[in-house]
Amino acid sequence: MLAMAQTCAVLGLEGQIVQVEVDISPGLPAFNVVGLADTAVQESRERVRAALRNSGCEFPMRRITVNLAPADLKKAGPAYDLPIAAGILFSSGQVGPPPESTIFLGELSLDGSLRHTNGILPMVSVAKERGFEAVFVPTADAEEAALVDGIQVFPIENLTCLINHLQGTALVTPVDGNGFVPKPAAAMDGSDLTHIRGQEHAKRALEVAAAGFHNLLFNGPPGSGKTLLARSLPSILPRMSRQEALETTKIYSIAGALPADTPLITERPFRSPHYTISNAGLVGGGRTLRPGEITMSHRGVLFLDELPEFSHTALESLRQPVEDKVVTISRVSGTVTYPASFMLLGAMNPCPCGYFTHPKKECTCTPSAVSRYQKRISGPLLDRIDIFVEVPPVEYEKLVEEEPAETSAEVRVRVERARQVQEKRFANHDFLCNAEMGPAEVWNICPLDVHAKSLLQAATQQLNLSARSFHRILKVSRTIADLDGAEEIGVAHLAEALQYRARGPDG
Repeated sequence: MLAMAQTCAVLGLEGQIVQVEVDISPGLPAFNVVGLADTAVQESRERVRAALRNSGCEFPMRRITVNLAPADLKKAGPAYDLPIAAGILFSSGQVGPPPESTIFLGELSLDGSLRHTNGILPMVSVAKERGFEAVFVPTADAEEAALVDGIQVFPIENLTCLINHLQGTALVTPVDGNGFVPKPAAAMDGSDLTHIRGQEHAKRALEVAAAGFHNLLFNGPPGSGKTLLARSLPSILPRMSRQEALETTKIYSIAGALPADTPLITERPFRSPHYTISNAGLVGGGRTLRPGEITMSHRGVLFLDELPEFSHTALESLRQPVEDKVVTISRVSGTVTYPASFMLLGAMNPCPCGYFTHPKKECTCTPSAVSRYQKRISGPLLDRIDIFVEVPPVEYEKLVEEEPAETSAEVRVRVERARQVQEKRFANHDFLCNAEMGPAEVWNICPLDVHAKSLLQAATQQLNLSARSFHRILKVSRTIADLDGAEEIGVAHLAEALQYRARGPDG
């Protein structure tokens, strides 16, 4: 007898409906799974057999053929356990099939209970888009699945629970959708701008970068506070919208990095990989095409400390994602495109010993060593950074100053006010921040007053700005004007943006 159950496969961040066709026919006992299934799916035969028997069900001692359609789509992961088990129950007549608008997702244990399964949110999302009305998921993943509106989510503890529900003897209550509550951004390790003495110029640059989602690079000697400043950035980032939170949660769900007690990520990611990270770890890839740190930083911050120490390949691989906001990974097993709209935050020393720009300590590096060290970061990558900040050593007077500095909460109020202006401005666009504007939007949205135009003309000629740098200066100027509540970009706004290019490749 032929029976069918519906499930889903994940491709990148998107899903595709998969039909699980189960045929039980006379013949020697056999259990075959076809349809381009990987090892994890092939192993589901043993999990399903044990789970059915340990749940008090009959496992048919006949020829069982399971086809996962479409057959040309590679199937990976253990999420096919539950639909295969359900298909066998339907085909053997032990349970009546549910309506066709039902989908099954979940990994089985040998005792018949359901385990946590990665990628539940994107799979339920595509089920909703394809018109499915109900989904059966492991209890551990029910809250995550309930983030998708318009589809009934049934939490299933084990196979017995599913059978009782389908037979009508003990109905399972659907899970209510979770309300989205944005949380205030939290600093790393309790860092707050008020704890950082001095460095007012660097703090202002952080505020501008957070307000417009601009890429930023700190350059200074060891101990000047570059890392501490960077780790304070999450405390001033604006709260995430529901759409941003869902995008980020999908990524973490697929990567298996979603915390068990956090069905929805409401704080912007702050990823800080070590400089020994591989290219695949940074960009993504591997045998199963997993998202890398670039994608894990989506809608958040990718902090690269000791930037010149990263491999040349890893640094150059950042160029396309920083510009296009997506990363495409092509391997023998397939091609996927992940979102990569992140803010790049870097920190570096000016030379190998670190004291090339120190006002008091002498640098021990040769000129050629300094040049080689600084050239580890290519011109094209530097050209994609909006804000360059020199972080000098902190003077003694600043360190012992008793007057408290401005808190992160106060700065975040201004940042969120500027972001609200940008949200209204880009309401009809597919991007959210000033840093994501294209050339067409720059000309329409960045009007300069007469004096600012004269200053920009002079700066372009004297600094020999590239077209990309020219546009980035206008974007940063627009953000500074938004922080100031100005409609037009003035001389003060443009002058501040120009000083952030002073250490760029053009100057």
